[in-house]
Amino acid sequence: METIIRLMHNRIFLIVLLISNFIGTVYGYWWYGGQLSNTEWYFYPFVPDSPTATLFLCFLIVLILAGKKWGLIDALAFTTLVKYGVWAVVMNLLTFAETGFISWIGLMLIASHGIMAVQAFMFLPHLEIKMSHFYITAVWLFHNDIIDYIYGQYPVYGQLSQYADHIGYFAFWLSVFVLLLLYQLIPKRND
Repeated sequence: METIIRLMHNRIFLIVLLISNFIGTVYGYWWYGGQLSNTEWYFYPFVPDSPTATLFLCFLIVLILAGKKWGLIDALAFTTLVKYGVWAVVMNLLTFAETGFISWIGLMLIASHGIMAVQAFMFLPHLEIKMSHFYITAVWLFHNDIIDYIYGQYPVYGQLSQYADHIGYFAFWLSVFVLLLLYQLIPKRND
């Protein structure tokens, strides 16, 4: 644990993480290009969930490197990295269970999204979140779930589309889980 804490305060390591996550973010938005081309503009911020999570992380890293703090970015980065990291791993495993086949792209998505969730915990030493940030983040997550599963803007997994209602239910409880986790991690001195 001490090694991770030291790494998380090492500028070179943070710059490497920033570059890696920036490349992943750009790739993620490119990945959603087809879906975004068929999406109304006002849904754009809520369709590419995983790249938006890594974009929040990029902002967080830039703030750390600049010696600045913004608890809202901390809260959004932590919750969305865990939620969409776990969500994508589960969806890819369900696709494998449904089809009996997992492609190299599926393996890459499992690995990259698993790393997203792990990174959220690596940044815990840097997070300074107040209850106001917690509440705004909760609104963001639940609003995003509504946009995804009420307005049908969720990420497309063709083989799983018949389970959209169940996936939406899972996404809702994943939001609850990450918010409870965040609440437990908020230092009480920041209230």
